[in-house]
Amino acid sequence: MIKLIVGLANFSSEYFNTRHNIGAWYVEKLMMLYNGQCSLKKENRFYGYTAKIVLCDFDVRLLIPTTYMNMSGMSVLSIAKFYQLSCDEILVAHDELDLLPGRAQLKFSGGYNGHNGIKDIIKKLDNQNFYRLRIGIGRPLRKNSITRFVLSEPSLQEKKKLMNYLLK
Repeated sequence: MIKLIVGLANFSSEYFNTRHNIGAWYVEKLMMLYNGQCSLKKENRFYGYTAKIVLCDFDVRLLIPTTYMNMSGMSVLSIAKFYQLSCDEILVAHDELDLLPGRAQLKFSGGYNGHNGIKDIIKKLDNQNFYRLRIGIGRPLRKNSITRFVLSEPSLQEKKKLMNYLLK
């Protein structure tokens, strides 16, 4: 059973609206859906913003790390240790280049597929056996522009498609 949902992001205002932050958008949308507002509380001991929602009569913690993406593992490890969560009780929502916008895939375990946030979580947990919600952002036409693509804002049409799909 999932007891922690993590939305990966670069938590700097310059990256707030970028494709790389779609995991955080997902967590914020969960908050709106289940709490009627987005009121995550900053928790320095967890290096992020946290909240609790009730899904199907079970408490589920939410986390958006305030570290940079490549250091997300520190945040996930600290909250997992505090609440004594096993890796298979964690779901990490993140952007996925290999899926088109408007598509998502739930995956358990595996490698990091080039995603440095996932790579750091695997390293810090010393375990890859957690769930991932891979949220599609598509790929840029030119392979050498991936960094610029994930760190840029989607078009209005693309963002609308992404936001409408997140909790269908």
